[in-house]
Amino acid sequence: MGRESGEKFEGRAGPFRNVDNDTLSMREPVAIGWSGGKDSALTLHALRGDPSIRVTALLTTVTDPYDRVSMHGVRRTLLASQAAAVGLPLSEAHIPAGASNAVYEAAFGAVLADQRSRGVNRVAFGDLFLADIRAYRERQLAALSMTGLFPLWERDTHELAREFISLGFKATLVCVDPRRLDASFAGRSFDADLLDDLPPDVDPCGENGEFHTFVTDGPIFATPVACTRGVVVHREGFVFCDLIPS
Repeated sequence: MGRESGEKFEGRAGPFRNVDNDTLSMREPVAIGWSGGKDSALTLHALRGDPSIRVTALLTTVTDPYDRVSMHGVRRTLLASQAAAVGLPLSEAHIPAGASNAVYEAAFGAVLADQRSRGVNRVAFGDLFLADIRAYRERQLAALSMTGLFPLWERDTHELAREFISLGFKATLVCVDPRRLDASFAGRSFDADLLDDLPPDVDPCGENGEFHTFVTDGPIFATPVACTRGVVVHREGFVFCDLIPS
């Protein structure tokens, strides 16, 4: 699924890699905490623009009974297609349904430890402004003598949302918290019309948990991820739009 040193990866905006093995070996290997959503995609886009960094893996949590990305509810088959489209291998933490935080930490900690054994000392995340979440991640990494990288930190979320669209990314709202955003937004495209329709108290990047997205295309993709919108369901207090591979 991944592409190794020296191989050119053609994204929608052109080649990301067209360098020899020696040049790539001098770059710092960095993994990304990957949900498949827009903030993850923007993080990868930012890191691929940094000549000192070589992104090596996408780290994702999957809920086993559902075979879907945890919290976002996206099918694992689409996650795999997405990883292939951006040219990076997946490293998955598997948790049961209703997993406690301790179970999650153990599962994701094992994934981090595996990355550490492969020479990865830093993991990037797409967090924007929630200081408690950042501190939590940094504590988990510190236990393994690893550190975090937050390339989007404290970016203006209104500007960032517009930038995501202007760069040519395509995404769908796959999970909505109806306590914070009307359920009718589930399944909508993340576009300018959606931003205009969001209530003023909803963060345009959903940073407060109002919604989650799945990205299907953009400048980091070699090809789009083909899928169609399926049913919208209410489950465990959230509203999910199922995306079906096509």
